[in-house]
Parts: sequence; structure tokens; C-alpha cells
Amino acid sequence: MVESQKPSSSFNESGIHFFNDDSNAVFVDPVRVLNRSYNRFNVSPSTYYPRFFESPRNEPLSTTVTASEQQPKRKRKRNKKKEPPPLNAREQIANRRHQEVRPLLLKAHESLLQCTEMLDVLRTLRNDSCGCSKREHESVQHSFIELAQEVPLLEVTLNMPQHEPHQQLIDVNDDFPSVQCCEPRVLPAFNNLVANDAKDDAVAEILNSQYIVPRQSCFYMSDLGQIRNLIPANADSGFNLIVVDPPWENASAYQKSRYPTLPNRYFLSIPIKQLTHTDGALVALWVTNREKLRSFVENELFPAWGVCYAATFYWLKVKANGSLIGDMDLFHHRPYETLILGYSPGNVNNSSNHSKFKPVKDDHVIMSIPGDYSRKPPIADLLLDYIPGLNPPRCIELFARELIAGWVSWGNEPLHFQDSRYFAKR
Repeated sequence: MVESQKPSSSFNESGIHFFNDDSNAVFVDPVRVLNRSYNRFNVSPSTYYPRFFESPRNEPLSTTVTASEQQPKRKRKRNKKKEPPPLNAREQIANRRHQEVRPLLLKAHESLLQCTEMLDVLRTLRNDSCGCSKREHESVQHSFIELAQEVPLLEVTLNMPQHEPHQQLIDVNDDFPSVQCCEPRVLPAFNNLVANDAKDDAVAEILNSQYIVPRQSCFYMSDLGQIRNLIPANADSGFNLIVVDPPWENASAYQKSRYPTLPNRYFLSIPIKQLTHTDGALVALWVTNREKLRSFVENELFPAWGVCYAATFYWLKVKANGSLIGDMDLFHHRPYETLILGYSPGNVNNSSNHSKFKPVKDDHVIMSIPGDYSRKPPIADLLLDYIPGLNPPRCIELFARELIAGWVSWGNEPLHFQDSRYFAKR
């Protein structure tokens, strides 16, 4: 088998490496991808990657024998291993899905393991070797979900970048250089579109904590009841790419109190049709491997949204040494998640006209080292060929927990990963 090509020089800038075999696999470094959204700051790799960088356990075994070790060990009765209960009907369907995709995932993983240069890169992803200065202070990370109840009229101070005339930011595509010398803007933090329309990063201050806002991005922080405020007055101002990462009901999230979840029926009311650009939109929906959710999306959610199924991508999670984060066949903790793609037709009401959208193959595998709990890798670059309409597209993320340059981000905590603790100055 031929070894995959080494990472191209563009990987340092793009954060994306395509393998040159037939595995249709790609490796993504989210830190490099996200850093393209910023001019004066960098996402800190050490804070993005808090897990799966265990130190090698190759220390020599100690020759010292403790008193407890000198005592003869009593033999314990070995309990007979219980047979696992038989799978119910829904679990059998989930297992069939897994068996169908398993060869594809293993093939993608093999491509990574054969690329020794890429494995060398993985081990260094957490190094803060980007020429960044250390963070100036550690702020208190607020829970915006709690603040929305306690301080509903909370304000955000948006400090726009200021430059002296000799430090102008020049865009080669402009007829004249642009200079941002704006006074701080004080705006409502909740139920309000807060926009950084400058071509440089801005810093938002909320209750003495700082949040980094990338260029030409905006966020709308509210609960699900206010999402309709994002619907554009004109469909020509709608979105061509809609990424959705719902807070599905999840026992792990509940037990760890990571974030509040919602019953499935709440997501039926998301106005995907009204958010869609007149030329249509690609909808990318993150889903766990629970068969209950897959069935809900296929039979209820996509039909309610008016979305036609297109394909399923897979996010395969690896450690810094290239190994999977868990056993591929562990039923309830498989090392991958699914990204279900569909097309929202915009002003195309006849379903037969869905043929105008580009077909998407069902065999793409995205590999990366996971960041913090529930944080997804940025995927827009991998979907560009399938997004209908405008170029560059208008993009929105629903239930977002971070911001991206040029995007609209909506959710009840879109600034969660924008806290200054996750960044360093360049």
C-alpha cells in the first residue's frame, strides 16, 4: 500500500490536509483553521486541546517492593462474565449503520497512520509555538445562560480596533485604505445583533471579562424563543450555509452539567426555510450516534424544515499519537460523530427541482483531535463545493459557542469559546 503524501506547506496556513489515496479522508487542525479569522490574536493550542495529549508512560518500573506487595495475594473468585443483553430493534438498526460505515472509518484511520509526517505534526499541535505572547490575565468565565435570567439588561462594550494614520489597515481590493478609529460601542448583550463590521479583531467587555470578536462577524445571544428575529426581511439576504449543532438530550451532558439540553420537539420550530437564501442553502446538522436521533432527523426534523437529505459525513476523533480516542466497536461510546447534510431549496418549491443542487458523496471522513467537550471542528472549507448560490456564501451557525469571521452566530452562549483565556496576542 502506498504511503500517503506528507503534509503540504499550505497545511500550516490552511490547517487542512487531504490524503492522496482513495480514502476520501481529511485531517483538520481546528486551531489553524480558526486562526485565519483573526489578525491580532491567535487561538491558543494549549487551551483548545485540553485532552488526549497524555504524556508517554515509558518510565522504568520501580524496583522497590512495598510491604503490602510482599504479602501473598489472596485469590479472588472470578465471577462469570455476564452475557450482554440482546439488542432491541432500535439498537440493531444502529449496529447495522455502524457495520456499514466501519470499513470506511478504518480505511481513513489507516491513511493517517501511514502518513508518518502527519503523525509528527499531531504530536506538536498543542505547542504554543505561534509567536504569541502570553495572555495578560485570566478572566472569570461567566455563564450567559444564568446571566440572561439574573441580568436580562446586561450590556456589552464593543471596543473596535484603533489605528494611527501610519498604521492603516489596507485592503488591496479597496480603492482606498480603510482606517478604524471608532469609539467603544455599548450595546445590549441579549436579544440584540452585536456586529464587528471592521476588518480587524474587536474586544468585547462584559462584567470585566474580555471576549475576542473576529473581523466582520456578529452574534445574537438569546434563547430559542427569539431565533425568529434573525429571519431576514428579504430572502436575498438569507443564508447559503446553515450549520446546526443542537443541544440534543444527552445523559453525559446532563451528568456533567456541561450545558442545558432540549427535547427533540423544540428543534422542529427552527425556521430553516425562512433563514434560507433565495438560491437555496446547504444545511449541516451535527448528530450523535443514537438511533433515536437519526430516526428523528430523517422522519421528522428534515421534513419539518423542508430539507432534502444529501449525504452523511463522519468526524473520526483521534489522539495526539494517532490512535482512536476509544474502541471503534464500543456500542455507546464510539469514537466518531455524524454530520448530516441536506439542501434547503429557498424559493424552489417543487421538490423535483432539487436536482439543481450538487450531489454529495456519502463517504467523507474528517479526522481531528477533539477540543473541549462538545466543541466541533470548523467544517465550512470542506463544504464550499456544495454550497449553492453566492460566493463567498452567507453563513450562519445555530446553537453556536464560538464565532467565525464573516459568520452570524446564534445561541444562548455564542461567546463561550471567545473568552480571552482561549487566546493569546500575536
